[in-house]
Amino acid sequence: MTTTDVPPAFSGAEAAPGAAPAELAAAPGASTAGRPPRNGRRRRAPASEEQRTAVSPQDWRRPRVRFSLTATHLVLLALLVVWGIGPIVLLAKFAVTPTQDILRTPLALFPHGIAWGNLAAAWNDVRISHYFLNSVVVAFGAWVCQIVVATTGGYLLSVLRPRYATALNTAVLATLFVPAVVLLVPLYLTVLRPPAGPSLLNTYWAVWLPAGASAFNVVLVTRFFDSLPREIFEAARVDGAGPFRLFWSIVLPMSKPILGVVSVFAVIASWKDFLWPLLVLPNPDLQPLSVRLPALQATTDLGVLMAALAISTIIPVLVFVVCQRLFLRGAGLGGAIKG
Repeated sequence: MTTTDVPPAFSGAEAAPGAAPAELAAAPGASTAGRPPRNGRRRRAPASEEQRTAVSPQDWRRPRVRFSLTATHLVLLALLVVWGIGPIVLLAKFAVTPTQDILRTPLALFPHGIAWGNLAAAWNDVRISHYFLNSVVVAFGAWVCQIVVATTGGYLLSVLRPRYATALNTAVLATLFVPAVVLLVPLYLTVLRPPAGPSLLNTYWAVWLPAGASAFNVVLVTRFFDSLPREIFEAARVDGAGPFRLFWSIVLPMSKPILGVVSVFAVIASWKDFLWPLLVLPNPDLQPLSVRLPALQATTDLGVLMAALAISTIIPVLVFVVCQRLFLRGAGLGGAIKG
């Protein structure tokens, strides 16, 4: 019986007894990394490994292409900055600009000095401090109600999953197709004459409770909870954790990104809401800034009014700056969570 010669491709590998030629090709010693490619051609990376861009690396090395693309990027960045930050910067300038300069030369850079008195007059004389505090109370209560309802509702539909979870989830989704304007009259009548207890008119509960019934937040949190690893829940149940312990110690600490998203949505929506607080808070002493500023427009100096508007933008900007990292992390709805 003659011994079969090892093909040249496997000359650098020792043939194991009973090993097939295909297995020898995959052996560690049979690597062809140091060999020249066949036919003098370099092996191209698969399409999935290549970096796909709008401009190829060869074109990017051309000075004309690189210059034109860089200039386009800079122009687009400048337009985005002016479009997004320009109105805020202009409002901050008007807040400390005399009224005559706002009317005559609105884009001039303080031709007659800076009017710091606008801020003091808006805070004290126009009682912006009082309405600002009302807005903080309204936004904080609405935020608490929305966080409680969204997290507990999402926990029920995603983690606990009772038998009626499918029907309940369908009912929650169905409410998203109902326009909010259609619900104004029945919701106002419910606040005016609730099923139990006194009327909620001229109380902050009339703003907080309807704000908490947000089907959008429930759906958002439910989808995020669906992406959490189930192995952690099962391990916690094996260790003896009950439903509340699982919710408080396991689910909530893992849900900081989506809590940041819901917080930003809740605070900004409550801060700028106008129609509903106007209906349920007819007492001016209880109204927030979003309701009082339009009412003060006719009787307030323009410079002082601009200062009041600038003060009213502080909280939304601070909330986004504080929560922007959580907001951006939660934009993927848990896609980046590692098990």
